[in-house]
Amino acid sequence: MLDYTEKIRDIAGRLLKDCQVEMVIGFRRGSMPMMSEPCTVTRADQVDQLVWDSNCGINLANYLTGRTEKIAVIAKGCDSRNIVNHIIENKIKREQLVIIGVPCKGMIDKRRIRSAAPGEVTEVVEEASVITVRGNGFEQTYDRNEILQQNCTVCTHRNPVIFDEMVAEPVEEQQNVDRYEDVRAIEAMGAQEKWDFFDNLLAPCVRCYACRNACPLCYCPTCFVDESMPQWVGKSQNPVDVRTFHFLRAYHCAGRCTDCGACERACPVGINMRLLTKKLEKDAFDQWGWEAGLTVDQRPPLDTYRPNDPDDFIK
Repeated sequence: MLDYTEKIRDIAGRLLKDCQVEMVIGFRRGSMPMMSEPCTVTRADQVDQLVWDSNCGINLANYLTGRTEKIAVIAKGCDSRNIVNHIIENKIKREQLVIIGVPCKGMIDKRRIRSAAPGEVTEVVEEASVITVRGNGFEQTYDRNEILQQNCTVCTHRNPVIFDEMVAEPVEEQQNVDRYEDVRAIEAMGAQEKWDFFDNLLAPCVRCYACRNACPLCYCPTCFVDESMPQWVGKSQNPVDVRTFHFLRAYHCAGRCTDCGACERACPVGINMRLLTKKLEKDAFDQWGWEAGLTVDQRPPLDTYRPNDPDDFIK
């Protein structure tokens, strides 16, 4: 994916020079290894900042909510699906966007690399399918496919579903991937086993809300956890409050989540809260054959009201 950088710069420079957009939202090199960071470029002479590598995991759709400018945005598969969500939910207009599509081969899991390294990681070099990690007195080499983020290993929509320009030919989509193996394992547990599992899963949570802030679907002006009139959930580390936050946030993403992994990637204590949203994603697929963000022509099942709904509960 390293060869995408020059093409991204060429497209971004042309769009800005021709005044087709007012800004380009993309990535630049971060100050720490494995931390490419979002940035905005507003002039053609700034496009040399833009990069693309296996550390561009942050979902750039998060930066489109409520914007009024004409914007070019770089979008991999999951980004593009969240852009579709934003268009459907009237958070931005399609005509405001020039979507620069990036075929994705997966993002590396920086937490897994740091935990395996014998010391502080000072340099990470990516060459084709090989990742080399260096630090004080050590050097380790990985096959990038073995250190991908969990969501990337089961992704079946690596190519953008909506775009105006592509930086490369589409990559081959993964086939015969079991996206919900971990969910089914939890479904098979008994009631007490499930209770203990989720207690242990959420116990490290410090209520920093990094998962919420990183999620491109969490754009409410006031989150339910911040409401005081009435107060829906407490601010303490009480396990009930912690569970209430995570479970309700997951339900707010039901039928909308694209499993981009932004929540898990942002969590400072490594909680896999994707298990919650994946369960709801699985239910939406099993009941309605629905996958979020694949088309702007159809609204999500839980966002649809039909007066003639055959189910009695709607009366």
